Amino acid sequence: MTYEEYLDEVTTLIFEKYNLKDALAVKLVMDAQDAEFFVRHDDDKKLRTIDQAHKDAKAIYEAYAAKSQRR
Repeated sequence: MTYEEYLDEVTTLIFEKYNLKDALAVKLVMDAQDAEFFVRHDDDKKLRTIDQAHKDAKAIYEAYAAKSQRR
């Protein structure tokens, strides 16, 4: 899948698996992208798989959950 499709997949998984509002899921993926979380995915298309998307969605959500608990 393309890089953009991969980001969409991760966003969808965060929305569906963690019951977050769509806008928040988009924000989390955009924040992760700004923090260069996806740089390797852009360079290596082998990282843009459904299995990897599930792992990345979990990592991004857990980082968000940890950050929101500190507030």
